Amino acid sequence: MTSSAPHLSTGCVNLGLIRDDSRKELLRLLDKCAGTKALVWDPELTEQFGLIAEYSLLKEYEVDRMFPLRPTRLPKSNVQHIVFVTRPVASLMDQIAVNIKKEEEGDGFGRKEFHVFFVPWKSFLCVQKLEELGVYGALTNVEEYKLDVIALDSDILSMEHHSAFYDINIDEDMTSLYLAAKAIMSIQKQFGTIPLVYGKGKCSKNLCGLLRKMQEEIGEVAEDEQSQIDRLIIIDRTADLITPLASQLTYEGLIDEIYGITNTTASFPPDKFSKASKSEDLATEKKKVVLTSKDELFSQLRNCNFNAVGPNLKKQARTISEKFEERHAAKTVGEMKQFVSHLPQMQQAKAALAIHTNIAELIKEYTEESDFLETLSVEQEFLNGIGTDKINPFIEDCLFQKRPIVQVLRLLCLQCITNNGFKPKVYDYYKREILQTYGYKHLITLSKLEKCGLLRPMGGPWNYNTVRKSLRLIVEDINEKEPQDIAYVHSGYAPLSVRLAQILSHPGWRSIEEVLKIIPGPTVSGLQQGVPKKKWQGSVGSDSGSSSSTVTLVFYVGGVTYSELSALRYLSAQNDGHEYIVAATNVVNGNLLLRSLVHND
Repeated sequence: MTSSAPHLSTGCVNLGLIRDDSRKELLRLLDKCAGTKALVWDPELTEQFGLIAEYSLLKEYEVDRMFPLRPTRLPKSNVQHIVFVTRPVASLMDQIAVNIKKEEEGDGFGRKEFHVFFVPWKSFLCVQKLEELGVYGALTNVEEYKLDVIALDSDILSMEHHSAFYDINIDEDMTSLYLAAKAIMSIQKQFGTIPLVYGKGKCSKNLCGLLRKMQEEIGEVAEDEQSQIDRLIIIDRTADLITPLASQLTYEGLIDEIYGITNTTASFPPDKFSKASKSEDLATEKKKVVLTSKDELFSQLRNCNFNAVGPNLKKQARTISEKFEERHAAKTVGEMKQFVSHLPQMQQAKAALAIHTNIAELIKEYTEESDFLETLSVEQEFLNGIGTDKINPFIEDCLFQKRPIVQVLRLLCLQCITNNGFKPKVYDYYKREILQTYGYKHLITLSKLEKCGLLRPMGGPWNYNTVRKSLRLIVEDINEKEPQDIAYVHSGYAPLSVRLAQILSHPGWRSIEEVLKIIPGPTVSGLQQGVPKKKWQGSVGSDSGSSSSTVTLVFYVGGVTYSELSALRYLSAQNDGHEYIVAATNVVNGNLLLRSLVHND
């Protein structure tokens, strides 16, 4: 089985192997249902599976039809098997039961067999629910599809577990940590046991404990085993809540902030992309664009600060124009043949240029709005430690105008964290205004924000100003077009989590032990369970990764932002012997993080 995603294999480790394993497991399960099949998808999983297996491949395994899971009768189909692919969510079992019962009523197409594939694990409660609903006996196969982690690109793996932050910090449900441990074990199964493990935050410590237990079950690593990954850094999102609250200013980050990127795909307003004339009907369906390194132009633009995107697009337009002009210089048949052979790639590049020019224009319209500029100005003040200890006039205006609550809370939480908590008078004022403006149901919202550390009264060891100065989180006179520091991704603010990864590479965390005590949560450092000490004692002693080439896996529990990804890619591109790949429970931004915490009736 050949991989149809060669761009996944272009990183420092071949993440295409992770995708191939996921495909093999899916096809193995489909083989259990010999004959024609209809797949009924949990809507949350449809796009995820698009990253694993294309419809053309599924057709080879006799998948004739695909339907979304809904609490209604399935469309008529002449297939032998109906396969439900679902998350282990109890409410979805009701829908599956309705589908099965309606199908068993008879439709003239013969008797069908029913199967359920649970992703990523089989839930006892869901099985029990199916029994209570009276349909469990109708199922031929009830299987578990262990989709631990998905390769989104050549340097990013995601569990696509979007509720992880909420589950851990609000519901205190540690299932996400167990799944994260399984994901890391899957990565190690493919690329070798990672010898050195570091971490920051309470979840990091707990996750290391789970990894230790899982590693004990496997036993000691063979002395001749070679790992393609040298170090693992586990970052608990609660150790760095500032970064997701700050507006992302890279091309990819802004796309995610404004339009959202789901499973590598973003949807844009259709009018910008429509070629229709004024007399024709304009397109009404949103324009979907796949955003991965498979798109060479996007690969060049994705990590740029948005102020550098325009010049890059102009440069690309000139290059393409010059290549098309070469046809005039072709005088011989051979030269014409050579030009024609390059024509498909040139036309593809021209189409990509048109798409990204349109996207850039849409983003420019957004970033030139006064609301965005004022919000960004207030953010920069807070990040620089200016005016954090008093009621902010812009936040007040947002409250009076009843702006979307997520927009208000994002600034409010950023002010709170950069001020090391609010004074009682300021805190009480903000809480009172939020409740009077948006309703008393948001007492629950405020309680959730307090529980996960986004809002709190003043006190505790955390001191933003000390961390900011010690780790040089603010860089003056940042060069956005030719960056010299990771701070370019936020036009002056360096993501705390990435600065920690950078310092670990050189000179090591021993140099910032006092600062690490201030950052929330315990610090983890040492040799992973089962790795022979004799083999790795030199690496442990150095703490700075002094080898000629060091590959580090940074795992984010609770979500990673695209700005952090860009900052880590910037470090990988520095040719100093340190390369980074990222794995996370999910990809997140400030709006998504807060939206999950806002109480809705």
